[in-house]
Amino acid sequence: MAKVLILDQSKSMRNTLRERLEFEGFSTEAAEDEEAASTMCEKIPFDVILSDRGCKIPDAGIPFIVLSAEASIDSAVEAVRNGAQDYLTKPIDMNRLLQSIHRTIDNPAPAPACAPAAAPARRSRRSRNMHTEQIIGTSPQMEHVRQLIDKVAPCEARVLITGENGTGKELVARWLHAKSSRAAAPFVEVNCAAIPSELIESELFGHEKGAFTSAIKQRKGKFEQADGGTLFLDEIGEMPVELQAKLLRVLESGEFIKIGETRPTRVDVRLIAATNRDLEKEIAAGNFREDLYFRLSVFRIQLPALSQRREDVAEYARYFVGQFAAKMGKRIETIDDAYIAALERHTWHGNVRELRNVVERSLIMADGERLSADTLSPEFRAGAGAPPDSLALDALERHHILKVLEYAKGNKTEAARLLGIGIATLYRKLESYGVK
Repeated sequence: MAKVLILDQSKSMRNTLRERLEFEGFSTEAAEDEEAASTMCEKIPFDVILSDRGCKIPDAGIPFIVLSAEASIDSAVEAVRNGAQDYLTKPIDMNRLLQSIHRTIDNPAPAPACAPAAAPARRSRRSRNMHTEQIIGTSPQMEHVRQLIDKVAPCEARVLITGENGTGKELVARWLHAKSSRAAAPFVEVNCAAIPSELIESELFGHEKGAFTSAIKQRKGKFEQADGGTLFLDEIGEMPVELQAKLLRVLESGEFIKIGETRPTRVDVRLIAATNRDLEKEIAAGNFREDLYFRLSVFRIQLPALSQRREDVAEYARYFVGQFAAKMGKRIETIDDAYIAALERHTWHGNVRELRNVVERSLIMADGERLSADTLSPEFRAGAGAPPDSLALDALERHHILKVLEYAKGNKTEAARLLGIGIATLYRKLESYGVK
């Protein structure tokens, strides 16, 4: 579970952020000043700090995101130049904040020079382990995906990965890099949907010292960071049209001009892009450049939805059971056929990501060494055998919710996250059970 430190002078802001982040599955702590934050950083290995612009960040080598009431480009650029991973303005867009947190944890930028050596060590461990996750599935569709990866990985061709959310586009990109001649060089990921529009050009291409008011030092952009390796542009369909033209020029020439510079910088980068959008429709709507689309899609890999390869569900389930059982200290020897059958009937609109969450909740409910259909929520068990009785389902739901709440040690936001329901819904149900 990722650990987040919230550093803000406002108690209401600290409480609001803690409640939402804990609901999303993060472990949080809060501090109102640098002294308290520094003490916590000495005891807890935080993955990221969320800091109000008016607070001083502890010198602990931990990636941080700045939250500010000031919507100033100069302030945003200054924060990023001083080491911030992102700059978000208040009132906070929670979806954007969550994207930024995940991006920071998964692919933190190099720490400021003043940071201790311990911080890069964590990133090195992540880098060494980034290819260990398997591409699961023996269906013809997934065998085809593996074949495509093997064919195109050794080449320098640009690859466009398409598919629904939760199908594993980032994982495929990492395997393309791992199987290429660039495997020993950097793999740099950029989520185009998570970068503020006022910062995206500097984020990609960098800038020179003195290029603008707050440019107190030179900064390398993502293209330069990925030199010799692979640059992965996730959610490419979200890139602003005005930046698409600049990206196109880089792809055509291999050169770009930093902000504040007059001479071009040349890089050797292999580009991989991914999107869940239909880019041809976006082109027709005027939201995406056709010439850029052709440049990006030299080779295309379409990832199938989980509903199109139900024969892979059982393999995914067993894989995730092994993962979560190890984390929870449980030993599962048997997975009932009824459990697998219930999973295979499901539609899986959230694809593999949804399946992973369902298995995690099942492991919480499991007792002993056997994983049965009883560990699934009522909507999965309905239809597993005889037509369900409504009163029986109510009782099963109550048992399920209370057991998850017990596992979460009474933390209602964490319980709601694990259950996949809103916090208000959980409170209503607990009230109906007579639980406060």
